[in-house]
Amino acid sequence: MNISFAAGQSEALEAMESNIPMGRVGRPAEIANAVLWLCSDAASYVTGRSISVDGGFIMR
Repeated sequence: MNISFAAGQSEALEAMESNIPMGRVGRPAEIANAVLWLCSDAASYVTGRSISVDGGFIMR
């Protein structure tokens, strides 16, 4: 994905990515996939869980 950033935004993105173990920010589709799975029959027995879709940020 090729995105252009205004002055200062690129540095802010790099700082944010440096705190994420996977080294990048998540894509909207990755969040959507987790939501779709939770709404599907495949997750019908899942209750009371917190699912972090954060590239490992919470584990650091």
